[in-house]
Amino acid sequence: MKITKTIATSIAAVTLLATSALAADIVTKAPKKVEAAPASCFDLAVGAGLQSDYNFRGISQSDRGPSVYGYVEPRCNLTKDIQAYVGLWGWSTKLPTQPTGEFDVYGGIRITIDKFAFDFGGIYYWYPREIQQFTNFPLGNVVTPAAVPGFVPLTVRDTDFWEVYGKATYTLNDQFSFGGSVFYSPSVLNSGADGTYVAGTAKYVLPTVLPAGIGWFLSADVGHWFLGTTDSFYGVLPGFAGGIPFKSYTNWDVGLAFTWKQFTLDLRYFDTDLNKGDCNAFTSAQNARFDGSFTSINPSGMGTNWCGATFIAKLSVDLTKDNLK
Repeated sequence: MKITKTIATSIAAVTLLATSALAADIVTKAPKKVEAAPASCFDLAVGAGLQSDYNFRGISQSDRGPSVYGYVEPRCNLTKDIQAYVGLWGWSTKLPTQPTGEFDVYGGIRITIDKFAFDFGGIYYWYPREIQQFTNFPLGNVVTPAAVPGFVPLTVRDTDFWEVYGKATYTLNDQFSFGGSVFYSPSVLNSGADGTYVAGTAKYVLPTVLPAGIGWFLSADVGHWFLGTTDSFYGVLPGFAGGIPFKSYTNWDVGLAFTWKQFTLDLRYFDTDLNKGDCNAFTSAQNARFDGSFTSINPSGMGTNWCGATFIAKLSVDLTKDNLK
């Protein structure tokens, strides 16, 4: 996520406060239950995937287009119930600031207690080689500085940021599991706005009726991102000199997935309750168009579909050290 700001020197104009990327929640799994402590603690997980849209907390990060990703996660099984891990995920993105991509560095510990699995850790979101964007008042079109006489671009702070998280999953039986998670950042995008994301998830493994070796399951997620107010560095809107109040919102998804060996095909519906105007104020999406989507933090009337309903197909492969032998 990135925030951009410009000032019109000829009039007391308002520009869009914009965030241009939303980082991904790392998909971390509970350690595999084993009967005895391993002879060596070392384990490794690697994987990759292709998806029709990179969606993070209900918002597109690839301009509604395809995205690829890959990850590597070294692990140490300290005991049969405790696993320490670090990891790196890389995602292709299509964002207004045109970073090379999104790279998530994370680490933590996973603990299994009977039917409960816990995961505690931290994550740093990194967007290298960003290009500064400028807003052409009043329509909010992204342009080069030379095309906007009288605009003075301000230096934008580094928008890489970090979160800490806690997750819990309860496996009721071989078919049904559910859980929840909490993510917290004291300064989302280094904007000064704190953010707490709370989510719940449920998964049901369907009966084995497909051809041999093919499994399938239903799953659903719902979350709410409580977002605070930026510091005065971004206080460019009338009435918001002390900072811009980000719009808190709810997102959800439901889908059907098929598994075969280490491969998963996931077909999923996503949506949020963010309207097109507040979505544009939060993302500064390069596909935004004027459609009368005026809100208190989006005076340009530009709107984007990045936060709206969408269907996403994803094909992924996930391997561990045992698979790589």
